[in-house]
Amino acid sequence: MDTIFTQVIEDDQAKRGGQLYTTNLRGQVPPLVTTSFTVQDQGNASPRFMRCTTYSFPCSSDLAKQCQVPLATIIKPFATVPKNETPLYVVNHGEAGPIRCNRCKAYMCPFMLFIDGGRRYQCSFCNCVNEVPVQYFQHLDHMGRRVDLYERPELSLGSYEFTATLDYCKNNKPPNPPAYIFMIDVSYNNIKSGLVKLICEELKTLLDRLPKEEGAESSSIKVGFVTYNKILHFYNVKSALAQPQMMVVSDVAEMFVPLLDGFLVNFQESRAVINNLLDQIPDMFADTNESETVFAPVIQAGVEALKAAECSGKLFIFHSSLPTAEAPGKLKNRDDRKLVNTEKEKILFQPQRGVYEQLTKDCVAQGCCVDLFVFPNQYVDMATMGDIPTHTGGSVYKYSNFQVQIDGEHFLTDLRRDVEKSIGFDAIMRVRTSTGFRATDFFGAIYMNNTTDVEMAAVDCDKAVTVEFKHDDALNEEAGALIQCALLYTSISGQRRLRVHNLSLNCSSQLSELYKSCETDALINFFAKSAYHAILNQPVKTVREILVKQTAHMLACYRKHCASPSAASQLILPDAMKVFPVYMNSLMKTPVLVGSAELSTDERNFHRLSVMSTGVEESQILLYPRLIPLVRANSHFAVPAAVRCSEERLSETGVFLLDNGQNLFLWLGQACPPDLIQSLFNVPSLAHLSPDMTSLPELDNAQSKKLRSIICAISQQRPHSMKMVIVKQKDKPEMLFRQHLVEDKGLHGGASYIDFLCYVHREIRQLLT
Repeated sequence: MDTIFTQVIEDDQAKRGGQLYTTNLRGQVPPLVTTSFTVQDQGNASPRFMRCTTYSFPCSSDLAKQCQVPLATIIKPFATVPKNETPLYVVNHGEAGPIRCNRCKAYMCPFMLFIDGGRRYQCSFCNCVNEVPVQYFQHLDHMGRRVDLYERPELSLGSYEFTATLDYCKNNKPPNPPAYIFMIDVSYNNIKSGLVKLICEELKTLLDRLPKEEGAESSSIKVGFVTYNKILHFYNVKSALAQPQMMVVSDVAEMFVPLLDGFLVNFQESRAVINNLLDQIPDMFADTNESETVFAPVIQAGVEALKAAECSGKLFIFHSSLPTAEAPGKLKNRDDRKLVNTEKEKILFQPQRGVYEQLTKDCVAQGCCVDLFVFPNQYVDMATMGDIPTHTGGSVYKYSNFQVQIDGEHFLTDLRRDVEKSIGFDAIMRVRTSTGFRATDFFGAIYMNNTTDVEMAAVDCDKAVTVEFKHDDALNEEAGALIQCALLYTSISGQRRLRVHNLSLNCSSQLSELYKSCETDALINFFAKSAYHAILNQPVKTVREILVKQTAHMLACYRKHCASPSAASQLILPDAMKVFPVYMNSLMKTPVLVGSAELSTDERNFHRLSVMSTGVEESQILLYPRLIPLVRANSHFAVPAAVRCSEERLSETGVFLLDNGQNLFLWLGQACPPDLIQSLFNVPSLAHLSPDMTSLPELDNAQSKKLRSIICAISQQRPHSMKMVIVKQKDKPEMLFRQHLVEDKGLHGGASYIDFLCYVHREIRQLLT
């Protein structure tokens, strides 16, 4: 009954690793996210852009209800394409713009059927027959395919871009390039900790690395600067000035931007003035004793500035405390842990309403994305402060009890990645489907004004939108199920573009086909997001019960209809879902769902917000961390195979790395050989090791080089920088490490994997009798 989780991962890597995955077959299940493979687009979108919970949809809604396997796809429209894969082609159809179906508005794609000698085409999404525009006409070959099939990305590839025409632009005007505004909280805490100085120093070099179009000399993104405590200071950094000029706005109730010209500038042109400003900021506020801050007016100021400049953009806000100053959006402490495990627990996860709701709308309408870097020493109401970032395509980064020496590098790595990553602005996404089913629910860093348009002030390479589908009619095996995701956005150079991803799935009236085509990593991404969404309206206990019930139901249905007869005492799992119970148990033990008053409310909210927009790779590693034994150096520097994530795998003489995508723990056994400690840390024994170390010293020996190369390889695979925590066996910090050993009993409650399996098995047997 017990499948070794790590074995499943290794088997897939052995079978499909290093191979070419061609996307020409409908309904084929891609390799696991943990497997490294190369994609060749031959008519369906790469799994990097779209991954499904199953690649064979049930033909009817009755079948779907019977098995209760969610039908969903996780879309990462801007996913990073590895260097050895072809970047997306940009198709330009000139004045006429992209070709689309007259009825359902689906874009031209490989699923369209050309008829009548090529003069007309039938839309595969709604079956409407359309005329082919004269300029797009082409003859068909003896197979009924267009002769220019392989010269046109939109007819032969699963993913491509169209250059959008003016009708796709606001007010029929081409957009301006976006702007990045850096907004620094200069209250007492941030000055004292050295954070303000650190940010200012970093920006001098970082602004040279703003994202730019392929082949462009420099970035078109404009930059602006604001500092604030309970009032706001704007800076004029026009290139003609000898000195930057500060303008103060102290009436935070009626936010306005005091200068239009000289606030948003080109960094290359204004470099001297900007560097001058960045040198001055830490000194200007060096003697401050102002500890109160505002927050909503800061975002309002950013929106107003972008509005005045008629562009979209991103606000980088560096903030440290609960905004308690008299101003719109003032927050109060509502951290009441007595609510944990009660009917009212959901209040802890709900943002405070009012000003922030309107602000979210304003941000989305302007294409203003908010990225929040928060440095709290106590409760900051993460649920409310993180709400605008998570509805505008932004990110939240949290550094509790920040110390420059310990956390500085970790924060700077995050900031660098955040500033440099590829991104699109002012985006609107539509998911179209062929007849018989439709998109019903959407989870992600998105905003929805209606039931079909997914709005994102920005969308970057790490953001994923999880979309659930429901039947509204029968599907047929021959036609399959088609999904087209179209994303209209403004590029970093201010070009309006359409990015299109297409995917075709099988349909079957056999439940065994559906189970065979399941993708567990995608399933658990869906369950995590739907559960984290549900806790806003239901008690956490209820949400946990629903998860167990649905797990048992899915597996009981398989047992009843698909498995060969066997003893009732055996737990039978579908091949593709062997590791599903491990993940599910892990999900129940996350800070959000475990329901323990020992965990901070902010930590639980931070975890909830981070997961809501993650892709399949990130949710996979978070729910089943990699535990890597570091054996003595051999000649090759490959990352060793992971072992099961359980305490029984640790050994007193060993050294282990645990990676969950957010933290990197280096665990050292009590009886670790002194010569190994010496070669890794340059100290004679464990006792001499400082617990504050967050990186390894660069030592010139094989052990040190090997470990550093492994850590480097792991870090490059993750979208966030991971803080390294050094853990000595039986030391206090070990508690933090142990809560990530997901196969064991949870520290704050939650069953071990074996106990959970037995529990689910009992539930299944009940359903079957």
